[in-house]
Order: sequence, then structure tokens, then C-alpha cells
Amino acid sequence: MHDDLPEKFNHDLLKNCKYLTRGTDKPNLCPYFENFGFGPEIENNEGVLANESWFSTNQFLLEFIFHNKMKHYECLTKNSTLASAIYVPFYAGLDASLHLWDSNLTVRDTSAKELVDWLSRKPEWKKMLGRDHFLVAGRISWDFRRQTDDVSDWGSKLRWLPESMNMSMLSVEGSSWKNDYAIPYPTYFHPSKDIELIQWQDRMRKLERPYLFTFAGAPRPDQQSSIRGKIIDQCLASSTCKLIDCSSAGNIDCDNPASVMRVFQSSVYCLQPGGDSYTRRSAFDSILAGCIPVFFHPGTAYSQYLWHLPKNHSSYSVFIPVREAKDVPASIEEILLGISEDKEFAMREEVIRLIPNLVYADPRSRLETADAFDLAVKGILERIEDVREVIREGKDPSVGFADEDSYKYTFPQTQEQT
Repeated sequence: MHDDLPEKFNHDLLKNCKYLTRGTDKPNLCPYFENFGFGPEIENNEGVLANESWFSTNQFLLEFIFHNKMKHYECLTKNSTLASAIYVPFYAGLDASLHLWDSNLTVRDTSAKELVDWLSRKPEWKKMLGRDHFLVAGRISWDFRRQTDDVSDWGSKLRWLPESMNMSMLSVEGSSWKNDYAIPYPTYFHPSKDIELIQWQDRMRKLERPYLFTFAGAPRPDQQSSIRGKIIDQCLASSTCKLIDCSSAGNIDCDNPASVMRVFQSSVYCLQPGGDSYTRRSAFDSILAGCIPVFFHPGTAYSQYLWHLPKNHSSYSVFIPVREAKDVPASIEEILLGISEDKEFAMREEVIRLIPNLVYADPRSRLETADAFDLAVKGILERIEDVREVIREGKDPSVGFADEDSYKYTFPQTQEQT
């Protein structure tokens, strides 16, 4: 880990935590940096959550959580010549939160350019020209892939800088380029003991689930391609659906983890259409509650979290392919009712089995079970080892490393809905 990275790239950003809120729904992010980035401990869980290890975690703080986990990683070495990979603790997402809306592109790109300039001067860079380096972001990777110098174009140019193209980025949503990887959004559960995970899994198995399906979210009337409006209409028309309305006039406080988790725990299926981007934190919250996710686009999970979710998508989820709003089936309820009880039971058991893969455990403890951090590190180490093998074979490691994968967001030709 680059411990000597200048603090302007990470810790100094925390001093501006009051100004990191644009693009979030929070008036002040400062409290969420407590407890290694897990946020304030939830004291009144209303009997819905376990008594310990539950926090009001903000989805944008993944890079801070990851950094704190890395500081306690048992295989961390201070001798870079022994390192299999080099972690760069740049808080890319927090930096972006300060500058993404700036009309001055120089300001938007300054940190990125200064970062790669600093890295490329380090002796560690020379070994593989950065292909053994990786960084983590708590925002979607599209926020760092502005392709033009048009002020109206979104994001920074971080991932288009030549040095950055040699690195890998782990973020909550990967782009369609091969050196961007998705790792889970942080949930509210950060266990410190294996028994906490086991007890939670057992609890999720035993719950009564009176609702067939649920949807948590708000409509996107300004997005013509959004399918949320039709999903909300179907949910409201069904006696077997529970709607968690997260709009300003909503019926439930979606910032209250206990309120949201209560409904997920009461539902067999949780609908997961895309929102502002392909992916949703809600997908992970629902799995944590033992609720079988229903996806409508492969980019919401299947082509994203390759290190954390099974290749056999139908083992833990339902896929209803919807390319555009007009493709929403007339009755999602009928599709879900058509799934056999045996299949439903098997999917829920697999969902509950996956819970350890998707939580970021307390960094002060070491679980026997691999968590989301462990699987992310394992994944990137394997990726970098593949690059080393290419070099050992005398081939050019740049070939294919940062290429675009144009098939990542395409729908399969045929796909069973279960």
C-alpha cells in the first residue's frame, strides 16, 4: 500500500466532509466516517436487526471502508519488492464529490493528473508500469470516464489518463472497460464474529414472508427509459406487493435501515430495476434480508460482481429481461407466482448462503469466513497474476488490458426467467 501518498489525496478530503454531500441525499456526510466508515451504530433497531454490528452506512464511503480494511489486512507488506499488488489509497469518489459539478474542467481533473504524476515517479511504478496497481472508488466508474473536453460531459478524465489506463479500479459499478471491476456496495451489517453471520443467516431462514414481492425506490419521471413507473403501478395494483416509496412524499423513511429491512424480510422477491445507473445498493440490502432479487438488466448484477456472485444467475435470482419501458411484462406478479415452491426455496437458500460474500466485516476482527473485501483482494490478485504470466510468456501486457468489452451490457439471446 502506498502509505506515503500525500494526504491531499485521502485524509485531507475528510476535513471537507461537510462539502462532500452534492449528489447525495445527505445534508452532512461527516457522521458517516465514524467507526471506520461504517457510520453511527444503530441503537434502535426496532427488533428488526441483530443487536450488534449494524450501522447507518453510507453507500458512497466504500473507498474509506476499504482503506481501513486494508490497514488491518494480514498479508499487507511494507516491502514493495515482495508485494503481489500495490494498493493506491486515493479517495477518488470523495474527490469527485467535490468537483464533479464544476464547470471548470481543469479543476475537475487536477487531482487525477497530480495523482498519476506522483505515482509514475515512484520506484514501484517501474516494475509493471502500473499494471500491478489498483484503486477503489465509492462511486460508479462512469464518473471517472469523461471522454471529451465538453463542459456538459459528465465526470473526470481519471480513467482516460495513460497512466491510469494501466491501473485497475474497483468500484460499486464497473464500466464496460476491462480494467474496471465491480465490488459490492456496503450494506448496514458489519459483523465482528463468525457467529453473528451464522445467527443472522439462521434468522433469515425462519422468517415468515407475507408479501410475494416488494419494490423500494422512487419513480424517475425525468428518465423516459426508466421502467420504475410501470413497476410501481403494478405493485400498487397488487395485494401481494409492498411498495417502499422513497420519494419525498413516501410512506417509509428510506434512510432508516430498520424500516427498509423490515419490508425486505417480509418479502419473497425484491424487484431491482436500475436507477440513476445500472446498479443499486438495494440489491445487496435485499440479499442481506434473504429476499430473492429480481433483475431486469444484466448490467445490474450479472456482468458486474463476478468475484462475489455465482455464475449461475438463476440459482439466486429471477431475470425478467426488459430492454426498454414498453417491454415490462403485463404482470410481474404472474411470472413470480409461476415459480415453483421448490425453486423458490432453493433460490432463497442460495441468497442466504451468499450473505458473507457481500458484507464488509469489522476491520478489527478476522473472520474465518471470507467477506466482500477478501473476495475483492483475491480477485484483483488473480487479475494481476494473469498479467505477470503474459509478461513471463514474452507477450505485450498492454494488449487487451484496458480494452472495451462491448458485450458487458448486452442482453443474452435466450435466458430463463428463473
